[in-house]
Amino acid sequence: MFDRLRKSFDRFLDSTRTEATSQGEKRTHNLFEAAAAYISACADDDQDRIDETVTWVSPEALSFGVSELACRAVIALARERDESPQTVARSLLGLPAV
Repeated sequence: MFDRLRKSFDRFLDSTRTEATSQGEKRTHNLFEAAAAYISACADDDQDRIDETVTWVSPEALSFGVSELACRAVIALARERDESPQTVARSLLGLPAV
């Protein structure tokens, strides 16, 4: 069990990758930066940026970042609209209210 936990944690730590900057330095992207760039590229329907951002971190880290971004966005919209997060999430997905 501890071995699986350690491997999972190691994959999470390895999730940040580096890319060369214009000065030849290495630039590290964190999973939240990758998630924000990925979601904005999807919203703009920019396939080149989507393809680039998916290489910044591991798929697991990107999935976690996108999920965290979705949670934060729903909470922010719920506060702004003075509605419950469930109501906002269902509305965004076009689902009927419960």
